[in-house]
Amino acid sequence: MGKGSGYGKVILFGEHFVVHGVPGVVSATKAKTDAEVKKALSGIAINDQRTGSKGYAEEKRLQQIESIQRMLKAINMPTDTAMTIWIGGNLPGFSGLGASAASSVAIARAISEEFNLNLSNEKINDAAYEAEKAYAGNPSGIDNTAATYGGLMWFKKNLKGGPDNVEHLNVKQPAEIVIGSTGKVANTKAMVEGVAQRKKQNPQKYDPLFKRAEELAREGRKALEAGDLKKVGELMNENHTLLQDIEVSSPELDLLADIARKQGALGAKLTGGGGGGCMVALTPGKELQEKVAKAIENAGFQVLRTKIGT
Repeated sequence: MGKGSGYGKVILFGEHFVVHGVPGVVSATKAKTDAEVKKALSGIAINDQRTGSKGYAEEKRLQQIESIQRMLKAINMPTDTAMTIWIGGNLPGFSGLGASAASSVAIARAISEEFNLNLSNEKINDAAYEAEKAYAGNPSGIDNTAATYGGLMWFKKNLKGGPDNVEHLNVKQPAEIVIGSTGKVANTKAMVEGVAQRKKQNPQKYDPLFKRAEELAREGRKALEAGDLKKVGELMNENHTLLQDIEVSSPELDLLADIARKQGALGAKLTGGGGGGCMVALTPGKELQEKVAKAIENAGFQVLRTKIGT
């Protein structure tokens, strides 16, 4: 039996914008997805035991099969290689947490171990990126990179096809966050395509928004490295406004951000593809984290308590 794991992630700055070459800041979470793979006689059987939004596994099932086939092709294995795959771990299957990328990395590592491939992290990351195309169409690569390597990272997609610019960032100390789930499964591929279409049709509106998104990412990086979490939170709030402007937020995401801020979160914004999925709130300290988490739970939403910068 082969085993593997992949980290979940939250994007602090830059979701959607990173697809178009704007830099972003992403942090892996302590929560991760685990996978086990066994050789089989025929077919690909998947036993997905992750918790999270109701219907996540069912809605993603066809994309999941396609992702595994893309992964197998990327590592030069027949796409009909027979295997049984178990998926679990403590990363819930919420949209927006990089759950698909975390599972892709975990499965790739488990396949590598079961079939004695000895794949490097670079090869695992490449395979997971190909797998992500089944979920996102034109992925930025930020999710699978965080899932593979962990930590807090600066990410800039190379639009010319070369290696992406990835830098690990150092922070003075990890910070608690609260992730609130809308309970809605987001269609990342449709959201990415929608932004690209609107940007092409209305450059007068979108070009300044994309320029400001890059400025926010750079300011956010400086604030994180300086340990200025108050500034980080302010920039996260502005980033959420930009995401509202490019039409990827939702009433539920706006509500979650509003609840978090009213309870004292330093900043709150949607994370991931939007249109559903999750909101991340910056809540340094266990006491503030618990206060915000309880308020969101009392409003009827699921939460994940975790940290960034670990």
